[in-house]
Amino acid sequence: MSAKFKSIGLVVRNDMQSRQDSIRQVIDVLARHADVLVHCLDFEQPLVEISSVSLEHLVDRVDLVISLGGDGTLLTAARALANKNTPLLGINLGRLGFLADVSFDDYESYIDEVVNGRYSVEKRFFIEGSFYRGDELLSTNIALNDIILHSHESANMIEYEVSSGGHLIHIQRSDGVIVSTPTGSTAYAMSGGGPIIHPSLETLAIVPICPHTLSNRPIVLPADQPIEVRLGQDSHIAKVSYDGHSTKTVGPDNRVLITRYSEPLTLLHPEDYDYFQVLRSKLFWSTNY
Repeated sequence: MSAKFKSIGLVVRNDMQSRQDSIRQVIDVLARHADVLVHCLDFEQPLVEISSVSLEHLVDRVDLVISLGGDGTLLTAARALANKNTPLLGINLGRLGFLADVSFDDYESYIDEVVNGRYSVEKRFFIEGSFYRGDELLSTNIALNDIILHSHESANMIEYEVSSGGHLIHIQRSDGVIVSTPTGSTAYAMSGGGPIIHPSLETLAIVPICPHTLSNRPIVLPADQPIEVRLGQDSHIAKVSYDGHSTKTVGPDNRVLITRYSEPLTLLHPEDYDYFQVLRSKLFWSTNY
């Protein structure tokens, strides 16, 4: 067994139901180095000869978590690891895979390197959204990518106001607004015209979704500066979501206070990890036509 990682958790995305041979292949490789626990996300039926534990049980008992899927699978594992100080590595079976950066074709050699201590370490921060009715705190949720206020009905825009540090930034009408971390800057925020933010920066981006005012532009703020979003009094009902999950209905009497979360996520990468190479590869930069 590896002295570094005595137990490894494998989190498998839900559409891997039909690829049980691939799952077993990864489990067999991991089992050469450590005890293995598996969590299958929302599988319709148990896998043959593969026992699945709850995600909470898994993150409480392992020294390393590996996600097998795309960035969505990694985000689910990441949120479960908040406050655990357990590192996370992503094997990419998705599409773009900005976070899950180890190719499935190369995973075996990379796992061998990681369990023998050859990897790079990167810290990414979460954001926390506190959901209020007036001054009453109703709930809190965290996100690694983004917290989004968006229209409840796709045919209607919403009116909302955004403030920070007690100062009004703007009042807008649009399909919604994204508050994104640097990690989330290559996700929904990027498709909305937001900037790509290097993950080492301590910033948050506010990106409107299809704003009615054509002069509206994304704005980048310090990550330690709280951001508050609330609906206008005459606005349609909206929803708020955290990394696309934990969606809540928002009315004019609600507000969402977004702050940097206190504990970071530890991501592991291959030793030769290069953020700009990831951008070039995933976004087809520097391609010869």
